[in-house]
Amino acid sequence: MIRTITIEREYGAGGAAIAELLAQRLGWKLWDQALTAEIARLAKVDQACVERMAERCDSAFYRLMKVFMRGSYERSLPLTGLDTFDADGMMALMQRVIEQAADEGKCVIVGRGSPYYLRRREDAFHVFVYAPHDEKLRRLRELGKSESEAAELLSTVDHERAAFIRKYFGKEWPNRYLYNMMINSKAGDELVVDTILQGVAALDPSVSSSC
Repeated sequence: MIRTITIEREYGAGGAAIAELLAQRLGWKLWDQALTAEIARLAKVDQACVERMAERCDSAFYRLMKVFMRGSYERSLPLTGLDTFDADGMMALMQRVIEQAADEGKCVIVGRGSPYYLRRREDAFHVFVYAPHDEKLRRLRELGKSESEAAELLSTVDHERAAFIRKYFGKEWPNRYLYNMMINSKAGDELVVDTILQGVAALDPSVSSSC
């Protein structure tokens, strides 16, 4: 039985919006902003402390925090107490929250290494969303990014995500063998969600009754 769907994505490919629509269609919990907020709550960290402590954090942890906080929601997250919180601590909390979400089931989890943490679970379905460069640029422009800002983000964020996965999981990103489905979002969010649901239903017909 499929009880968890993870959505990994290229930056700008619309993975967060697709995950939100998918969760709505299924009536499942979305772990995107909620995941980051829960980790911040458990760690008792806030953004002001990140800014104060940045020069004293080792460079690897600083880069990790940049990757972790970069996205559609994370920049506005309150983070405190970073002086007692390091990369290993954050990874442990991330694993704890993701695995707990999967244990509770009926959830859609966006990124944060979730396909790697849950790779041995038979009740998880893993999706990778990608798109051509022009499609990603279009989506970012629609989100209010300038052309230069969008271009800079597209040239750096996925590189940082790949470095994150390589450092903490010893794998290349994306690892094609990890995913049940890889899909081009240029087809449109509704069609992408329909295709994901068809793929899930092929393995677990009971999911289709939720659609």
